Amino acid sequence: MPAVIPVSDPADPRILAYRDIRERDLVGRDGMFVAEGKVVLEKLLACTRFRPLSLLIAAHRIEVLASLLADVPEGVPVFAAEQAVLDGIAGFPLHRGILAIGRRTDTPDADALLGRLPPQATIILLSAIANHDNIGGIFRNAAAFGTDAILLDSDCCDPLYRKAIRVSVGAALLVPFARLARGEDMLALLDRHAIAPLALSPAGTTRLADFAPGPRTAVLLGAEGPGLSPHLLARTSSVRIPMAPGFDSLNVATTSGIVLHHLAAARAA
Repeated sequence: MPAVIPVSDPADPRILAYRDIRERDLVGRDGMFVAEGKVVLEKLLACTRFRPLSLLIAAHRIEVLASLLADVPEGVPVFAAEQAVLDGIAGFPLHRGILAIGRRTDTPDADALLGRLPPQATIILLSAIANHDNIGGIFRNAAAFGTDAILLDSDCCDPLYRKAIRVSVGAALLVPFARLARGEDMLALLDRHAIAPLALSPAGTTRLADFAPGPRTAVLLGAEGPGLSPHLLARTSSVRIPMAPGFDSLNVATTSGIVLHHLAAARAA
């Protein structure tokens, strides 16, 4: 296990990146992100597209986390603080008592990411989804059903926001993703990589249960309320998830789970 560095002062400059976490979440972290909780830390230490820069652990948890901390790369500092000090650093009661600062090491653009896909692949393309809970939920579903990649347009929020990572249970660190440039034609990009777009809409022309995926499929999901733009829907095949009379709305993360399960089951059949 790496040497543990005690911290007794919330103003200690060595842990500046952890100070006032919620406020810093709102203004960005210069390419870094916060991983919170044991499960998310496990994902961070195991993945190759991200690397930890430091850890900050509640002192009373050091011993029980010894086997996990043994996986911390050499040279990455592990700070420990009593709970009151830890809460003072974070700016709120930090019940999990486990934090890490990480940085992304692999940042492909959308074209490069799609170029890595296998001959049979499922991807998700997200448009204007600005809610971190929904982003986290979609990434969690994507990991659960073996999605190969996620593309986000320029109006989507950051999957590496602390809450999004936490809601995703670390899946935001597992599923490869890239962001589209503003104004980039997402459907032309999919066409270049022989990926068939599948738009989800309450007005879809085909029931999801009747849809059979081709070798490569991109599930297009839009923000709750406005959904996908009419321009996108006019250029794609669309499917609907039938619901009870008088109701036609599902949470977008829930929708992603239903669709991805259908695609995974169809491919396995």
